Amino acid sequence: MDKTILTITLNPSVDKSSSVQSIVPEKKLRCNSPIYEPGGGGVNVSRALKRLGVVSDIFFTSGGRTGRLLEKLLKDEELNIFPFHITSETRENFIVLDISTNKQYRFGFPGEELMQEQQKEILSILPTINPCPDFVVISGSLPPGTNPNFLRRLVNIYKAMGTKVIIDTSGEALKTAVEEGVFLLKPNIGELAFLVGKEKLEETDIDQAARLIISQDKAEIVVVSLGSQGAVLFSESEKIKIAAPVVEVKSTVGAGDSMVAGMVSVLVKGGNCKEVLSMGIACGSATTMTQGTGLFTKENAKHLFDEICK
Repeated sequence: MDKTILTITLNPSVDKSSSVQSIVPEKKLRCNSPIYEPGGGGVNVSRALKRLGVVSDIFFTSGGRTGRLLEKLLKDEELNIFPFHITSETRENFIVLDISTNKQYRFGFPGEELMQEQQKEILSILPTINPCPDFVVISGSLPPGTNPNFLRRLVNIYKAMGTKVIIDTSGEALKTAVEEGVFLLKPNIGELAFLVGKEKLEETDIDQAARLIISQDKAEIVVVSLGSQGAVLFSESEKIKIAAPVVEVKSTVGAGDSMVAGMVSVLVKGGNCKEVLSMGIACGSATTMTQGTGLFTKENAKHLFDEICK
């Protein structure tokens, strides 16, 4: 039987991207026609999984005009959605490319507060979604004002159901969730340093920090993102480091979410750790080859995966 996947996005967005000939202060800038795409951690993970032929369900908050647009965009991609309707407006992000320098500017908005009653309702609704997921991906930022302990309660609910929890967030939310213990987490070096109580880590300190998290039962697998250098995966018995393939980078939007999707697509098929990391890096790198807020193509991801695995 196929493994089931649920992604959870508590602070999703609609990403509006455009380009302009040159960004100049105090001048009216004529932008090209905007492109609207769904955004937010878990939303992008599910969108990326669809490109790999892997089915998942998406739980996300949705409110106002932007929320309705988000739902429409996801339905247009023929995804399985479970919107949780809120009274406040779903946030937007704005990404603009300066054509003259080929530099991208990313403007992210915080979103609205998630009320206490809404948080309680979410915690009661999520366990009722059928089928019970084999994997749950909790990804992206928390809405402003949300206590990080909310994420810990989410993790606890799914662990009690026998679900493998994958976390990709940051700050106190990440630290609190990891205290509960998860299956896989994907920090960058800065986030890894924060998790072990350090101001910063040198590359030589990564091994000790990742293994400390695993030894404390805070994660079974730790994948440390090294940006353009690739990533390194740690488990109780393995350490696998893989360099990122050299590609022409057009945008980094969605690369981290694509990396998570690539890893999950292999995990649900029972692949080994090397395959998990290879596909994650392939999908993340393939997304950087795409302009604006677009995700990877399956063809580019497969090509890079084959190149990594030579």
